[in-house]
Amino acid sequence: MTVATRTDLLSVARWHASDPAAWPFEPRFNPRTRWYGKLHTADDHEVWLLTWLPGQATDLHDHGGSAGAFTVVSGEIVEQTVHDGSLRNTTMAEGSARRFGAHHVHRVVNAGTRPAITVHVYGPALTVMTRYRLHEGRLTVESIQQAGADW
Repeated sequence: MTVATRTDLLSVARWHASDPAAWPFEPRFNPRTRWYGKLHTADDHEVWLLTWLPGQATDLHDHGGSAGAFTVVSGEIVEQTVHDGSLRNTTMAEGSARRFGAHHVHRVVNAGTRPAITVHVYGPALTVMTRYRLHEGRLTVESIQQAGADW
C-alpha cells in the first residue's frame, strides 16, 4: 500500500475508514466525553479514531497550523464553522468526508440519536490546538492546548 502524502489527507482518512477490521483497537464509547485513539503515525501526518455519543461535541477549535481531513465511518455528525460572525451547520452522514486547511476553525457535534464514529487525519501531526469562544460575532481565544500534556 502507498500512503498518501500531506496533500492527500482525505485519501488517507478514507483509506483508514474503509477497513475497521485493520484498526489496532476497537472503538470505545465513553458516556462522559467523546473518546479518541491514535490509529497511525507517519512522518507527515497522523490518523485518529473518534467516537461520539449523542450530544457529545468539541469546543470551537483549530489544529495549530495542521491541515486535515475527516470522514464519517458510521452515524452522523454536524460540523459547525464560523461565517459572518455566526455558526453555520453542515450535517455529515455516514460516508461523508471533507478536507480543511491549516487555519480552519470548527466545532463537531453529534446532534443525532445514534452513536457516530469518525476518522481524522492531520498533517503535520498535531502539536497544539487553540480553543475559541464565539461572542457577539467575534472569535476570542479561550485556551491553547499542547500535545502530550492536554491530550
